[in-house]
Amino acid sequence: MRDSLAISGVLFQFMLAVLEGRSPTIYGDGEHSRDFIYIENVVDLTLRAAETPGASAEILNGGTGARITLNEVVHLLGEPTGRQIVANYGPPREGDIRDSQADISLAKQTLGYEPRVQFFRRSPAHLGVVSTTLFRT
Repeated sequence: MRDSLAISGVLFQFMLAVLEGRSPTIYGDGEHSRDFIYIENVVDLTLRAAETPGASAEILNGGTGARITLNEVVHLLGEPTGRQIVANYGPPREGDIRDSQADISLAKQTLGYEPRVQFFRRSPAHLGVVSTTLFRT
């Protein structure tokens, strides 16, 4: 099994590369997608699960129910600085999943969960990236 940071830390790795003036590395064509979840959604989902009777007996997925490609993430990271970020592309890694999207239907049904923040332009998640990038540049 690969290092967990290499799998779950892609946003951190991309932001670090951009903040250090390096090109982020994408393994494959960058069109593989993920359902990234913002911390505000994690907190909301966790509190709902803790407060909802019977929820502890359920296995619930956390996510937004939407996907974004790694190419789109790289593009969004360049917006705060007005730079076009050019990614380095490496060969696809064995075992990488092409697309991943959480099925949050049971969390919606059981907990009344609706993601508050999507990973799209002008969301708090995107504005956090903007603030971090502007602070560091």
